[in-house]
Amino acid sequence: MTINLEQNKPLLETFRETRKRTLQLVKNLERDDYIVQTAFFMSPPKWHIGHTSWIYEAIMSKLDKNYKFYSKEFSEYLNSYYQQFGIPHDKGLRGIVSRPTVDQIFQYFNTINQRVEKYINSHELTNEETRLITIGFHHECQHQELMVYDFQHLLAESYKPVIQNKINPQGTVEKKSVFIKGGLYTMGYNGKEYCYDIELPEHKVYLNDYKIDIFPITNQQYLEFIESGGYDTYKYWLSDGWEKVKENKWNAPMYWKKIEDTWHVRDFLGIRKINPNEPVNHISYYEADAYCKWAGKRLPTEAEWEKAACWNDSTQQKMIFPWGDDSPTIKNCNLLESYHWGCTDVGTYPDGTSPSGCQQMMGDVWEWTSSEYTGYPGFKSGFDEYNDKWFTNQKVLRGGSFGTPTMSIRSSYRNFFRPDERWLFSGFRCAEDI
Repeated sequence: MTINLEQNKPLLETFRETRKRTLQLVKNLERDDYIVQTAFFMSPPKWHIGHTSWIYEAIMSKLDKNYKFYSKEFSEYLNSYYQQFGIPHDKGLRGIVSRPTVDQIFQYFNTINQRVEKYINSHELTNEETRLITIGFHHECQHQELMVYDFQHLLAESYKPVIQNKINPQGTVEKKSVFIKGGLYTMGYNGKEYCYDIELPEHKVYLNDYKIDIFPITNQQYLEFIESGGYDTYKYWLSDGWEKVKENKWNAPMYWKKIEDTWHVRDFLGIRKINPNEPVNHISYYEADAYCKWAGKRLPTEAEWEKAACWNDSTQQKMIFPWGDDSPTIKNCNLLESYHWGCTDVGTYPDGTSPSGCQQMMGDVWEWTSSEYTGYPGFKSGFDEYNDKWFTNQKVLRGGSFGTPTMSIRSSYRNFFRPDERWLFSGFRCAEDI
């Protein structure tokens, strides 16, 4: 019998492209960089390289009951939180493990590549096989973004990317809000390509009329909050948030520091004065919520955010992205493949404007919403212990960041972090009741 493998080719090409991008991110690291863990919330680069390979083994074990894992030692170290595959290694201690070595991790990376390619080339894949392998790609995209977060904490301007494109300043723009008509809105992913289980099923929600900011809150706007004593009084803060302010001595976003009475930030672009026109970055949910209270506004719910991002009231249609259904390009948003390694000024991407008039809802910074992270009504898990085990004590963020790979973002994509976390590329925009 002749096996037709043509249908598998796109899958194979995407696999190779995804693995190539992982290697590109670490290409210019020094050998010593691979093993360092600078904080409990980040991971050494060698662990990310190994873990993104190990997840393909986990997937292969679901596809082939006779699959043999590469190494018990590797699996114990590279397992992140999957209890079904054994007791995971302590995340905060990933940096004290010298074995497997960096060389062994790269050998493992290549070996797993060969195993996956051999499997893809062995037969005509079923829809379920394609779905599970595709989960591996998108999981790897998530870790590519996590590596970018970690590179900033580990190296900042000492990180030397393979590609770096210049950011062109835009100057000031009018920071106003737009009106969004309420009513029933069908929320969730409505496309035909891959999405995560947590973006499904589509379901109806009722929204009151509201207003939402055209742009994310900028550094200049956030500075006004700081200079008015925003971090000095409890009255703007949730109780847990105020405890975090006192406990961690927060007085500004993460990576901000005053030098000679002027606020500076240290990031991939170096130690530099705060750019007033960039979206504020490295903000926790608590800080975003406190700013909104100070400003007499609030954070949008994720349903409000999604409707503002992709609903066309004129055509009564929902789009995959703010600009339509076509995939993101460097002309309409700032994602990883823009290779700016930082935020762009608000107003940089008029081509990415949503039908409601909002800009930069894709890329630059993830945007906090007021919504708790939980499954939609009728949720069904697509992979055990992947997304659904986090349905508590997390807040939803939307829109992607300058570290998000293009293939893994949509207006319906739901990211989630604990409300005190701010090491990710996170900002926000405000909403108001009418």
